[in-house]
Amino acid sequence: MAALPAFAPGEDVKESAPTKLSIAAAADLKFALDDLIKEFEEKYPATKINVTYGSSGNFFAQFQSGAPFDLFFSADIAYPRKLAETGLGADDVFLYAIGRIVVWVPKDSPVDVEKLGIKALLEPSVRKIAVANPEHAPYGRAAVAAMRALSVYDQVASRLVYGENIAQTAQFVQSGAADVGILALSLAVAPQLRDVGRFWQVPLDAYPRMEQAGIILKSSRNLEAARAFREFVLGDLGREVLEHYGFYLPGKR
Repeated sequence: MAALPAFAPGEDVKESAPTKLSIAAAADLKFALDDLIKEFEEKYPATKINVTYGSSGNFFAQFQSGAPFDLFFSADIAYPRKLAETGLGADDVFLYAIGRIVVWVPKDSPVDVEKLGIKALLEPSVRKIAVANPEHAPYGRAAVAAMRALSVYDQVASRLVYGENIAQTAQFVQSGAADVGILALSLAVAPQLRDVGRFWQVPLDAYPRMEQAGIILKSSRNLEAARAFREFVLGDLGREVLEHYGFYLPGKR
Protein backbone atom coordinates (compact mmCIF):
# COMPACT_ATOMS: atom_id res chain seq x y z
CA MET A 1 0.00 0.00 0.00
CA ALA A 2 1.32 3.44 -0.88
CA ALA A 3 2.40 5.59 2.03
CA LEU A 4 0.12 8.43 3.03
CA PRO A 5 1.51 11.93 2.38
CA ALA A 6 3.15 13.54 5.39
CA PHE A 7 2.31 17.04 6.58
CA ALA A 8 4.27 19.29 8.92
CA PRO A 9 2.68 20.04 12.29
CA GLY A 10 0.09 22.77 11.98
CA GLU A 11 0.05 22.55 8.18
CA ASP A 12 -3.41 22.86 6.63
CA VAL A 13 -4.47 19.82 4.66
CA LYS A 14 -6.30 21.05 1.57
CA GLU A 15 -7.99 19.08 -1.13
CA SER A 16 -6.31 19.57 -4.48
CA ALA A 17 -8.19 21.81 -6.83
CA PRO A 18 -10.09 19.96 -9.57
CA THR A 19 -8.68 19.88 -13.05
CA LYS A 20 -10.77 22.13 -15.28
CA LEU A 21 -11.27 21.25 -18.92
CA SER A 22 -12.69 23.78 -21.37
CA ILE A 23 -14.32 22.37 -24.51
CA ALA A 24 -15.64 24.10 -27.63
CA ALA A 25 -18.18 21.92 -29.42
CA ALA A 26 -20.45 22.06 -32.43
CA ALA A 27 -24.05 22.75 -31.43
CA ASP A 28 -25.31 19.43 -32.85
CA LEU A 29 -23.45 17.68 -30.01
CA LYS A 30 -25.39 19.45 -27.24
CA PHE A 31 -27.35 16.47 -25.91
CA ALA A 32 -24.88 13.68 -26.68
CA LEU A 33 -21.91 15.50 -25.20
CA ASP A 34 -23.86 16.62 -22.12
CA ASP A 35 -24.60 12.96 -21.43
CA LEU A 36 -20.97 11.97 -21.93
CA ILE A 37 -19.65 14.76 -19.72
CA LYS A 38 -21.96 13.64 -16.92
CA GLU A 39 -20.67 10.07 -17.23
CA PHE A 40 -17.04 11.20 -17.40
CA GLU A 41 -17.28 13.44 -14.34
CA GLU A 42 -18.89 10.63 -12.34
CA LYS A 43 -16.01 8.35 -13.29
CA TYR A 44 -13.31 11.02 -12.86
CA PRO A 45 -14.62 13.42 -10.19
CA ALA A 46 -11.29 15.28 -10.04
CA THR A 47 -11.98 16.70 -13.51
CA LYS A 48 -14.63 19.35 -14.13
CA ILE A 49 -15.64 20.12 -17.69
CA ASN A 50 -17.05 23.35 -19.06
CA VAL A 51 -18.40 23.15 -22.61
CA THR A 52 -19.41 25.98 -24.93
CA TYR A 53 -21.62 25.12 -27.91
CA GLY A 54 -21.67 27.09 -31.16
CA SER A 55 -20.85 27.01 -34.85
CA SER A 56 -17.62 25.30 -35.86
CA GLY A 57 -16.59 28.13 -38.16
CA ASN A 58 -16.93 30.75 -35.43
CA PHE A 59 -14.88 28.64 -33.04
CA PHE A 60 -12.18 28.23 -35.68
CA ALA A 61 -11.87 32.03 -35.93
CA GLN A 62 -11.69 32.31 -32.14
CA PHE A 63 -8.87 29.76 -31.88
CA GLN A 64 -6.81 31.79 -34.32
CA SER A 65 -7.20 34.72 -31.94
CA GLY A 66 -6.06 32.67 -28.96
CA ALA A 67 -9.38 31.61 -27.40
CA PRO A 68 -8.58 29.57 -24.25
CA PHE A 69 -9.98 26.11 -24.96
CA ASP A 70 -8.42 22.70 -24.38
CA LEU A 71 -10.40 20.62 -26.84
CA PHE A 72 -12.46 21.22 -29.99
CA PHE A 73 -15.23 19.01 -31.35
CA SER A 74 -16.11 20.24 -34.84
CA ALA A 75 -19.06 19.39 -37.09
CA ASP A 76 -16.66 19.54 -40.05
CA ILE A 77 -13.30 17.77 -40.19
CA ALA A 78 -11.89 20.63 -42.28
CA TYR A 79 -11.59 22.99 -39.30
CA PRO A 80 -9.49 20.69 -37.08
CA ARG A 81 -7.34 19.88 -40.10
CA LYS A 82 -6.70 23.59 -40.68
CA LEU A 83 -5.79 24.01 -37.01
CA ALA A 84 -3.34 21.13 -37.30
CA GLU A 85 -1.84 22.59 -40.48
CA THR A 86 -1.24 25.93 -38.77
CA GLY A 87 0.42 24.33 -35.77
CA LEU A 88 -2.41 24.99 -33.30
CA GLY A 89 -3.06 21.33 -32.51
CA ALA A 90 -1.32 19.33 -29.79
CA ASP A 91 -2.14 15.90 -31.27
CA ASP A 92 -3.52 14.42 -34.47
CA VAL A 93 -7.03 15.15 -35.69
CA PHE A 94 -9.51 12.46 -34.59
CA LEU A 95 -12.73 11.45 -36.36
CA TYR A 96 -15.57 10.78 -33.94
CA ALA A 97 -18.85 10.71 -35.91
CA ILE A 98 -20.72 11.18 -39.19
CA GLY A 99 -23.51 13.77 -39.03
CA ARG A 100 -26.93 13.50 -40.68
CA ILE A 101 -29.68 16.00 -41.47
CA VAL A 102 -33.48 15.88 -41.39
CA VAL A 103 -36.42 18.03 -42.43
CA TRP A 104 -38.27 18.77 -39.18
CA VAL A 105 -41.73 20.20 -38.45
CA PRO A 106 -43.64 20.74 -35.19
CA LYS A 107 -46.03 17.94 -34.31
CA ASP A 108 -49.10 20.12 -34.96
CA SER A 109 -47.90 21.24 -38.40
CA PRO A 110 -50.31 20.53 -41.28
CA VAL A 111 -47.30 19.49 -43.40
CA ASP A 112 -47.00 15.72 -43.84
CA VAL A 113 -43.21 15.73 -43.81
CA GLU A 114 -42.89 11.93 -43.55
CA LYS A 115 -44.80 11.52 -46.82
CA LEU A 116 -43.59 14.59 -48.71
CA GLY A 117 -39.91 14.49 -47.81
CA ILE A 118 -37.97 17.41 -49.26
CA LYS A 119 -41.12 18.48 -51.13
CA ALA A 120 -42.49 19.55 -47.74
CA LEU A 121 -40.50 22.75 -48.23
CA LEU A 122 -42.71 23.60 -51.23
CA GLU A 123 -46.02 23.45 -49.35
CA PRO A 124 -48.02 26.73 -49.50
CA SER A 125 -48.28 26.86 -45.70
CA VAL A 126 -44.48 26.96 -45.38
CA ARG A 127 -43.51 30.62 -45.30
CA LYS A 128 -40.15 30.39 -43.53
CA ILE A 129 -37.58 27.60 -43.59
CA ALA A 130 -34.87 27.60 -40.92
CA VAL A 131 -31.35 26.46 -41.76
CA ALA A 132 -28.01 27.11 -40.11
CA ASN A 133 -25.91 29.86 -41.67
CA PRO A 134 -23.89 28.09 -44.38
CA GLU A 135 -21.09 30.66 -44.13
CA HIS A 136 -19.81 29.19 -40.87
CA ALA A 137 -22.08 26.27 -39.89
CA PRO A 138 -21.39 22.88 -41.51
CA TYR A 139 -25.02 21.83 -41.08
CA GLY A 140 -26.07 24.89 -43.03
CA ARG A 141 -23.78 23.93 -45.88
CA ALA A 142 -25.21 20.41 -45.83
CA ALA A 143 -28.77 21.78 -45.91
CA VAL A 144 -28.05 24.00 -48.92
CA ALA A 145 -26.26 21.16 -50.73
CA ALA A 146 -29.23 18.84 -50.13
CA MET A 147 -31.77 21.39 -51.35
CA ARG A 148 -29.74 21.91 -54.50
CA ALA A 149 -29.25 18.19 -55.09
CA LEU A 150 -32.96 17.53 -54.62
CA SER A 151 -33.94 20.42 -56.91
CA VAL A 152 -35.84 22.65 -54.49
CA TYR A 153 -33.30 25.33 -53.61
CA ASP A 154 -34.23 27.89 -56.26
CA GLN A 155 -37.90 27.66 -55.31
CA VAL A 156 -37.34 28.19 -51.58
CA ALA A 157 -34.23 30.39 -51.37
CA SER A 158 -36.25 33.53 -50.66
CA ARG A 159 -37.93 31.84 -47.67
CA LEU A 160 -34.77 30.75 -45.88
CA VAL A 161 -33.99 32.16 -42.43
CA TYR A 162 -30.56 31.53 -40.94
CA GLY A 163 -29.64 30.46 -37.44
CA GLU A 164 -26.22 31.31 -36.04
CA ASN A 165 -25.72 27.58 -35.44
CA ILE A 166 -27.81 24.42 -35.68
CA ALA A 167 -29.14 24.77 -32.12
CA GLN A 168 -30.49 28.26 -32.81
CA THR A 169 -31.94 26.95 -36.07
CA ALA A 170 -33.86 24.34 -34.09
CA GLN A 171 -35.11 27.05 -31.73
CA PHE A 172 -36.46 29.04 -34.68
CA VAL A 173 -38.71 26.25 -35.88
CA GLN A 174 -39.60 24.96 -32.43
CA SER A 175 -40.75 28.43 -31.35
CA GLY A 176 -42.79 29.05 -34.50
CA ALA A 177 -40.46 31.68 -35.95
CA ALA A 178 -40.10 29.28 -38.90
CA ASP A 179 -42.50 26.64 -40.22
CA VAL A 180 -39.93 24.00 -41.17
CA GLY A 181 -36.28 23.45 -40.32
CA ILE A 182 -33.43 21.43 -41.74
CA LEU A 183 -31.80 20.18 -38.56
CA ALA A 184 -29.21 17.75 -37.26
CA LEU A 185 -30.66 14.31 -36.66
CA SER A 186 -28.89 14.37 -33.28
CA LEU A 187 -31.15 17.23 -32.18
CA ALA A 188 -34.32 15.81 -33.74
CA VAL A 189 -34.04 12.58 -31.73
CA ALA A 190 -33.17 14.30 -28.45
CA PRO A 191 -36.02 14.34 -25.89
CA GLN A 192 -36.54 18.11 -26.19
CA LEU A 193 -37.45 17.84 -29.88
CA ARG A 194 -38.41 14.20 -30.34
CA ASP A 195 -41.66 14.56 -28.44
CA VAL A 196 -42.78 17.81 -30.07
CA GLY A 197 -42.02 17.22 -33.74
CA ARG A 198 -41.86 14.94 -36.75
CA PHE A 199 -39.10 14.56 -39.30
CA TRP A 200 -37.88 13.00 -42.53
CA GLN A 201 -34.28 11.92 -42.92
CA VAL A 202 -32.56 13.47 -45.91
CA PRO A 203 -30.84 10.74 -47.98
CA LEU A 204 -27.12 10.58 -47.27
CA ASP A 205 -26.26 10.81 -50.95
CA ALA A 206 -27.96 14.23 -51.22
CA TYR A 207 -25.18 16.09 -49.37
CA PRO A 208 -21.44 15.70 -48.79
CA ARG A 209 -20.44 13.19 -46.13
CA MET A 210 -20.38 15.11 -42.83
CA GLU A 211 -17.22 13.84 -41.16
CA GLN A 212 -17.13 15.30 -37.67
CA ALA A 213 -13.73 15.48 -36.02
CA GLY A 214 -11.88 17.04 -33.14
CA ILE A 215 -8.47 18.13 -32.01
CA ILE A 216 -6.71 18.90 -28.73
CA LEU A 217 -5.40 22.44 -28.87
CA LYS A 218 -1.71 23.17 -28.41
CA SER A 219 -2.58 25.95 -25.97
CA SER A 220 -4.24 23.47 -23.58
CA ARG A 221 -2.99 23.61 -20.00
CA ASN A 222 -4.57 20.22 -19.27
CA LEU A 223 -3.28 17.92 -21.97
CA GLU A 224 -3.65 14.70 -20.01
CA ALA A 225 -7.25 15.45 -19.03
CA ALA A 226 -8.03 16.45 -22.62
CA ARG A 227 -6.55 13.20 -23.90
CA ALA A 228 -8.50 11.21 -21.32
CA PHE A 229 -11.79 12.78 -22.41
CA ARG A 230 -10.96 12.27 -26.08
CA GLU A 231 -10.37 8.55 -25.45
CA PHE A 232 -13.59 8.38 -23.43
CA VAL A 233 -15.61 9.80 -26.34
CA LEU A 234 -13.91 7.44 -28.79
CA GLY A 235 -14.42 4.44 -26.50
CA ASP A 236 -17.30 2.02 -26.26
CA LEU A 237 -19.58 4.22 -24.15
CA GLY A 238 -18.88 7.28 -26.26
CA ARG A 239 -19.72 5.43 -29.46
CA GLU A 240 -22.88 4.02 -27.89
CA VAL A 241 -24.10 7.48 -26.84
CA LEU A 242 -23.26 9.07 -30.20
CA GLU A 243 -25.11 6.32 -32.06
CA HIS A 244 -28.08 6.72 -29.69
CA TYR A 245 -28.31 10.36 -30.78
CA GLY A 246 -28.42 9.52 -34.45
CA PHE A 247 -24.78 9.86 -35.45
CA TYR A 248 -23.21 7.35 -37.77
CA LEU A 249 -19.94 6.03 -36.44
CA PRO A 250 -16.66 6.16 -38.35
CA GLY A 251 -16.44 3.19 -40.66
CA LYS A 252 -20.21 3.10 -41.29
CA ARG A 253 -22.17 4.75 -44.11
